[in-house]
Amino acid sequence: MSAELRLALKTLIVEACDKDCDPASITDDEVLFGPEAPLQLDSLDALQVSMAIKKQYGLRLPDSKETRRILSNVANLAEHLEGWLASRG
Repeated sequence: MSAELRLALKTLIVEACDKDCDPASITDDEVLFGPEAPLQLDSLDALQVSMAIKKQYGLRLPDSKETRRILSNVANLAEHLEGWLASRG
């Protein structure tokens, strides 16, 4: 996984959710959603992140259990996005 992509995704998450934190402070495997998560993102934030990913990369994330797994942390999101980008050639 590209460190540049992971940092770009962290920046995208912080900007899309209007959080006041340094994107580099988010760890790759940190839980992003829920009251125990450091960022405490919620379902509205998930929608914002999904829309930002579609706008930035063209990847559409349908509302599903798979999407919840993909958005659970930066590592999962980066892995899914890299696979999707590679499949597009």
